[in-house]
Amino acid sequence: MDTSREQRQLRFSIGVTFLVGVACVAVGLLMHSQAIAFDGFYSLVDVVLTAGSLMVSHLVTSEGSRRFQFGYWHLEPLVLVFNAAVLTAICSYGGFTALHGLLTGGHELAFGFGAAWAAIMGVASLGMALYMRRESKALGSVLLQLDAKGWFIGGCISIAVLVGFALASIIQGGPLSHWTRYIDSTILLVLTIALLPLPLGSLWQAFREVLQVAPDALDQRVRDVMGAMVQERGYLDFSSYVAKIGRMRFIDIHILVETTRPLGDMGDVDAVRDEIARRLGSDIRAEWLTIVFTAKREWM
Repeated sequence: MDTSREQRQLRFSIGVTFLVGVACVAVGLLMHSQAIAFDGFYSLVDVVLTAGSLMVSHLVTSEGSRRFQFGYWHLEPLVLVFNAAVLTAICSYGGFTALHGLLTGGHELAFGFGAAWAAIMGVASLGMALYMRRESKALGSVLLQLDAKGWFIGGCISIAVLVGFALASIIQGGPLSHWTRYIDSTILLVLTIALLPLPLGSLWQAFREVLQVAPDALDQRVRDVMGAMVQERGYLDFSSYVAKIGRMRFIDIHILVETTRPLGDMGDVDAVRDEIARRLGSDIRAEWLTIVFTAKREWM
C-alpha cells in the first residue's frame, strides 16, 4: 500500500498548522483574547497529533516484524483514540476557562482588529479543511480525515470569533456597551460546547476498532455472500468473523463440508477462494482474508 501521497499531505498540514498556531497564540496573548489564544493553542497541539499520524502512516506500509507479525494496523485506531481524547480534553479545558472568565467579570478587547484577524484565520482554516477532506476521500485515509476535522474545528472557532467580535464592535459605545467585556468568554464557551461532539464521535468510532467490534455492514455482506455460496455449492454450513482495524479489514471464513466430499486439487480450492473474494469485493493484497475448509464443526 503506497502512502507517500498521504504522508506528503500530512507534512504539508503540519507546516501550515504550526505557522497558524504560533500566529494565533501571539495575537491572542497580545490582545488578551481567550478565544484567539485557544484557537492557536489548539493548532499547536494539533501539530503534535498530526506528527503522530505521519509516523503511523509510515509504519502501516511496513511488513511487520517477528514481534508484530500481523503488521502495524492496530496503531492507526490507537493514534485516533489518543488524538480524539486530547482534542476532547482541550475543548473541555477551553470551556472551563471560558466559564471562569465569565464568572470573574470578563475583559475588554480591541474587537475591530480581532474580527479582521479571525476572518483571515477562518478563511485559511476552512480552505485547508476542504482541501484535506478532498484528499482524504481520494486516498481513503482516516488520518487525513481526522486532520480535516481538526482544520474544520479551527475554522469554526475563527468564524465564531469573527461573528462575536463584529457584534461587539457594533454595540461598543452604545447602551449595551457594558456587555462587550463578556463577549470573548461567551464565544469560547459556546464554541467548546458546540465542538465537543466532534472529537467525541471520533473517539467512539476509534474505540470500536480498538475493541474489534464487528462492522455491521461488512459482517452482513460476508454473511450474504457465504449464504449464497453454501446454497449454490451444497456446503453444509459456514461461520465468519470480521473486524476492521484502521484501513485493514480482517475476514475469517470457515466452510463446513461433508467428510467424503472431494474438493478437487489445490487449484480448484483456490478458485473457490477467488470467487468468494470477488463477490466480497476484497483485495487480498490489502486485506487479511482467510478461507478454510473443514469437515469438523468444532474447527469452526
